[in-house]
Amino acid sequence: MTPPLTFRNGRIVLADDVITGSLRVEDGRIAAIDSGAASSLVGHDLEGDYLLPGLVEIHTDNFERHLMPRPKVQWAEMPALLAHDAEIAAAGITTVFDALGVGDADPDSLRGSTWHGVVETLDHCAKSDLLRADHHLHVRCELPAPNTVDLFAPFDGHDRLSLISVMDHTPGQRQWENIEQARVYYTGKKGWSLEKFLRQVEHAAELQARYAQPHRSYFVDYCRTHGIALASHDDTTEAHVEQAHAEGATVSEFPTTVVAARAAHVRGLCTVMGGPNVVRGGSHSGNVAAAELARLGLLDILSSDYVPGSLLSAVLRLVDDGVLTLPQAVATVTRNPAQACGLTDRGAIEPGLRADLVQVRCVDLPRGGRQAVVRAVWREGRRVL
Repeated sequence: MTPPLTFRNGRIVLADDVITGSLRVEDGRIAAIDSGAASSLVGHDLEGDYLLPGLVEIHTDNFERHLMPRPKVQWAEMPALLAHDAEIAAAGITTVFDALGVGDADPDSLRGSTWHGVVETLDHCAKSDLLRADHHLHVRCELPAPNTVDLFAPFDGHDRLSLISVMDHTPGQRQWENIEQARVYYTGKKGWSLEKFLRQVEHAAELQARYAQPHRSYFVDYCRTHGIALASHDDTTEAHVEQAHAEGATVSEFPTTVVAARAAHVRGLCTVMGGPNVVRGGSHSGNVAAAELARLGLLDILSSDYVPGSLLSAVLRLVDDGVLTLPQAVATVTRNPAQACGLTDRGAIEPGLRADLVQVRCVDLPRGGRQAVVRAVWREGRRVL
């Protein structure tokens, strides 16, 4: 049980409004919201800052980055997890789906290694109350890799498994339709030589033809059987979306074209785009801009992808550019991702929901523009930052 807590003198971001007022928390839940000045001076003074729901992040590669900070350099599981968790909380994220990739023909890669130790460490740290955020598992399954199903074993039946995405990063299609963009990524981030990249491209089509469809069938059936949310990844064409919809997917991650995003919208799939895409003004892979989809009403969820701090920066950018209102932009990082993954107890500031809350101040930058600064974070009424 957490003690009662009162917040006062804040701008509270509700589902469709922003009010100046106070909020009371009891037993880790939001008990009451009042507009106007608080009658008591007791409680946490927000000093005029915004009070937002705790952010819900359903796709971040950040844990992987801490586990392998450099190509072929694997870090110990617990310090990697604790550093990742602290960074997540500092970004205002109170619920995180750690996106861990399974399947890679390259034995030197993180995604080509076993995940048993990582999963055991996550369970141990959570049980020992060492984590600031509420951690779930999002397993990203690389369909053309020969070892994908075998490497999925540590996640099979795990109670933290909440989302599975099916991916195919074969160069020449989907995210890597532009081969040159793929070369820059693999030689830059993964440290491949040009010769290795060219060999992998040549071998990729063979692997795709042999493994992609049977592996896709396996994971689609797994999600259906176990009641796990299914996401498609890097949909480019309407046919990609139609296939995902027929298989039961409810989320379309990072569609690369307006055509695919519109098809997902028509079929009721939630569209996820990257916060870094918004902040940078476009995709690092040369695909459709997230802000363009937002203007077209085709953006449902923002993911921090590879930069946890990008979520609030992207929210502020969409507001300042006049693309979305503040409640609409905040919903893309709170209510919408929570609902997409069946988390009905969080994602908004409403009586009865979890008191996952973030105090945010917007400050002017010396060279123009604004920056959102996280000043404090509470999970279920307990301060974690």
